[in-house]
Amino acid sequence: MEMNYKVKTDKSFEKAVEDLKQSLSNNNFGVLWEMNFKEKLKEKELDFENNFKILEVCNPKQAKEVLEKNIEVGFFLPCKMVVYEDSNSVFIGMTKPTKLIETIEDEDLSDIAMKIEKILISSMDEAK
Repeated sequence: MEMNYKVKTDKSFEKAVEDLKQSLSNNNFGVLWEMNFKEKLKEKELDFENNFKILEVCNPKQAKEVLEKNIEVGFFLPCKMVVYEDSNSVFIGMTKPTKLIETIEDEDLSDIAMKIEKILISSMDEAK
């Protein structure tokens, strides 16, 4: 099974970011932080051709639940999602929470990770 999940969209980079944020909000996830590597590298006088934005997203209730079960889940939080350009196309992607949580080997956490993953995949699919 793939470590990452990604979808291609026909939308512009900016529209894909906007629609992903809205879709996440509709599914009770908020964006805590975001950074565009292209812009950040430009600040450092480095050229990077493609937009690549990282969004750190979180559902506070679910974060609290998993942290109470195992504090080391915090190593994976918040969930990271990306919107990026590659080969004249725009993609939305993430590392699957189920793959990250496998390293902890806890069935309860695996079930929660699966629920979160389904919501995040649904948000990505809605945004594309």
